[in-house]
Amino acid sequence: MKRVLLLIAVFLFLSCNFETKKISSEEVLELESKTLNWKEVDEYPAFKDCQEITELSAARQCFEQEVAENVYAYLAKQQPVVTQSIDDTLFLFLQIDRKGTPRIDSVEIDTTLTNELPELRTWLNQSIDSLPKIYPASKRGVPVATVFKMPVVIKAE
Repeated sequence: MKRVLLLIAVFLFLSCNFETKKISSEEVLELESKTLNWKEVDEYPAFKDCQEITELSAARQCFEQEVAENVYAYLAKQQPVVTQSIDDTLFLFLQIDRKGTPRIDSVEIDTTLTNELPELRTWLNQSIDSLPKIYPASKRGVPVATVFKMPVVIKAE
C-alpha cells in the first residue's frame, strides 16, 4: 500500500508542469514605478529635533512648525515702516532638494504686500537661507526633493 501511494505521489509530482518566468530588471522597475505613489514620501524632511518622529503626519507638522518659527523669528527682527496696517497671508512654496538644501520655489503674494513691503521677498530668502541643517525627505530609503506650500501670515501696523 505504501508503495502504491509513493508511486502515485511520484507520478503526480512528475506530471506537474513547473514554469518559471524570468523578469528583467527593467520590467521590475516598470512594475514598481506603476505601483508606487510618487506624490508621497516615506520620510519627510527633518531638522535634528524632528528626526526621531516616525509618524508621517507628526513629522510633517514638526518640520513645518520649525520652518514657520524660523521664518517668523527672522521677519520679526526686521523693522519695516508701513503706511497702512497689514493683515494678509502669502503662500511660500519651499523646495528641499535631495541634499537637504532649502530654497524658495515661488511665492504667491498680494500686490498690497509687495507695495508696502518691497523687501519682503529678500527677507523671505534670507530667512530660508538661515535655516538649520535639514535632512532630506526619502522614498524607499533614497533621498528625494520635495516642495511644501506654506502659509505665512504678515501683520504690521
